[in-house]
Amino acid sequence: MPASFRVYIDESGDEGFTFRPNAGGSSEWFVLSGVVVRQEKDHAVVSTMKASRELLGRPEKSALHFVDLQHQQRLAWVQTVAKCPIRTVSILCHKPSIKDPEVFKAKSYYLYHYASRLLMERVSWFCRDLRDPAKGDGVADVVFSNRRRMSYANLQTYWSKLKDEQRDVRIEWNHIDPARISAVNHDQLAGLQIADCIASSIWHAVNLDRFGNSEPRYLKEIRNTVYRYNKQAHGYGLKFWPSLNELRPSNPHLSAFDGL
Repeated sequence: MPASFRVYIDESGDEGFTFRPNAGGSSEWFVLSGVVVRQEKDHAVVSTMKASRELLGRPEKSALHFVDLQHQQRLAWVQTVAKCPIRTVSILCHKPSIKDPEVFKAKSYYLYHYASRLLMERVSWFCRDLRDPAKGDGVADVVFSNRRRMSYANLQTYWSKLKDEQRDVRIEWNHIDPARISAVNHDQLAGLQIADCIASSIWHAVNLDRFGNSEPRYLKEIRNTVYRYNKQAHGYGLKFWPSLNELRPSNPHLSAFDGL
């Protein structure tokens, strides 16, 4: 049987731990986002990107990159994406608050790997709870936005090890198969460009610029795409690490996430 879902994954921010004043050095936040779509509705992702390019006056089949757009263009793109039949899951890592950062500095891409684990836990819950038995095998095909230097074979091995060891891992393995992950260049798939839009929107809501300001407007526009369980987004479609309660006292701008 074909897969029931497709998941497109992209990130915003970097994985470094060299922090400097006035937003210099590494970004304080690293965000990894997944866009989940039912296989039979994947065509809507393509249509959404076509509509986005037309709205922004971009050539047919050209790729959109959030970082290259001005605020008004970003807002228009986010508003178009918000109408797409998708659900989103985002892992929001505040790197300065991570305990034992040396663990993540010691291994290349370990922060990315760990964030992907948290992401896949939540994606798998979504697939478990919302699978239609008449449509597909209940499994998600997972597509990452290709990073040139990162080995996806190593990521696959990491997931397989998690599956074999089963230690403190909450992934529903009936819905996630380590063998069914792939990496594709950003410009090749509409879903990856939407994942860029989502991850960047979340990142701008948490990351402070050199003037001490964040931009929560994009987040507010996409709030209805966020995966919820029993109407609860936090811990499901939005996972802060460390927890939001831990981060809130020193990060008052995170009040933008209240009520989501």
